[in-house]
Amino acid sequence: MAEPNVVSWTSLMAGYVDAGQANQAIFILQAMPMDEIEPNSFTISTAINACSQLANVRVGKILHARIELRGLQSDVVASTSLINMYGKTNDVYAARQVFDGMSQRNIYTWGTIISVYAQNACGNEALYLFRKFSCKMRPNHFMLSSVINSCAGLGSFGPGRSAHAAVIRLGHEDNDVIAGGLIDMYAKCGCVEYSRVVFNHIAAPTLIPFTSMIASAARHGLSGLALSLFDDMLDLRIQPNSITLLGVLHACSHSGLSDIGLSCLNSMHHNYGIPPNAKHYTCAVDMLARAGRIDEALMLACQVDASGHDGLMLWSVLVSAARMKGRLDVVEKASAQMSKLEPGQHDVAGIYVAMSNAYISAGKLDGAWRVRKEMQRRGVRKDPGCSWIEVKNLVFVFYAGNIVACPRKEEVMGLLRELEERMASEMGYKRSFSSYVEFDNDGLGVESLMAGVHSEMLAMAFGILSFPNGRKIRIMKNLRMCGECHLVFKMVSKIEEKEFVVRDLNRFHHFKDGICSCMDYW
Repeated sequence: MAEPNVVSWTSLMAGYVDAGQANQAIFILQAMPMDEIEPNSFTISTAINACSQLANVRVGKILHARIELRGLQSDVVASTSLINMYGKTNDVYAARQVFDGMSQRNIYTWGTIISVYAQNACGNEALYLFRKFSCKMRPNHFMLSSVINSCAGLGSFGPGRSAHAAVIRLGHEDNDVIAGGLIDMYAKCGCVEYSRVVFNHIAAPTLIPFTSMIASAARHGLSGLALSLFDDMLDLRIQPNSITLLGVLHACSHSGLSDIGLSCLNSMHHNYGIPPNAKHYTCAVDMLARAGRIDEALMLACQVDASGHDGLMLWSVLVSAARMKGRLDVVEKASAQMSKLEPGQHDVAGIYVAMSNAYISAGKLDGAWRVRKEMQRRGVRKDPGCSWIEVKNLVFVFYAGNIVACPRKEEVMGLLRELEERMASEMGYKRSFSSYVEFDNDGLGVESLMAGVHSEMLAMAFGILSFPNGRKIRIMKNLRMCGECHLVFKMVSKIEEKEFVVRDLNRFHHFKDGICSCMDYW
């Protein structure tokens, strides 16, 4: 029997990686010196792939150093594996350093770095590199999938439509992953009608397109469509996965169908062999709380074993609903749960601000003060409210109260004042929405006030100026839309005869003829 050599050892490692047993592959690499077998570049690349699977950056950096010591930086396979490993461990800077240091690159190298940017919410960088690559070579379907995901994350309709055209031109429209990505991308750009066109053109949709379309319909409050699609899936004997069922629960949550949602949650394990996880329970808590069933939501939340980010999301949705219903007892119980999380471990700004605002709404400033002091102790800072809008493939960003940096600021403010006058005269709306008062959530000591328009108001006025001929105006926002802005958008859609689509932190709102698609349920 032949002695094992580096090729057989490397093949064995690759087999373990392919089987999802990356730890075994690392163990073999560490055992090779004992048999006096020297790893080659393919061995090291395989080990790096194992590190990617494990998100083990410590061993990955050791292998990177070995590549440097052996002068293998020019090895395309090894360097591409390094880029992928750093991307999987969220070190985008290190991945780009490896990419920039390569003397030669192939289509897989370019596809990997674009995928790294897409997976780490760096969509603009992914699109920049894609444009640069496309000037030289034809993209493959993996690269197009990453680009489509980047456009979805950015809500960037123009580049997304161009990517769709490239998909058709290069003959990849029958790829299930790409079709699912296109459905998701159009929905996240506020064009769920385009998502339906893509879905309807699939001859025999499988799990991925079905799941993507169900989630897209849920995001836009189209619960009837989402549930109908789910029934169609089951009729075709397509087994749902946990993401499919999460989409169904979201559809129920956004439309007040709490009993249907609870039935789905309680039957998941029995009907589909899928035990509910923390995300499913969080959605169910949100669904009950939105429907005013706060006590049931609290009871369910207390039964869920959720820690870390999952725990944060669970209590966040409950606090948001409890604040709207004036249930300070629930807010205080959530505060007790939050205190169990390690300081600085999670981004908890949103839930703390919701707690503070709940106390302020109830006139209990001492409670708000305690929350702010806790934010100070933990070094928690709230992201400023911002909105953005795409005009001719250019993205314009607006920040709450920041009139100075607003594009076309004189025209924007002039239009906002004109809209105030028209709403007062035509609809009896007396309040001035261009002089809102917002609590400065970064303020310490005494409450600091900041007066100014909300970011979506600036984006709305800029959109009306930019699209005067009746085009649908799409706006993205990083926070939940407030009730006052929601009301104003409904009125402006009527008096201006405009259609607005606003994507906030929770869902999409389609405003037309004075009505929102959410039916004021969000």
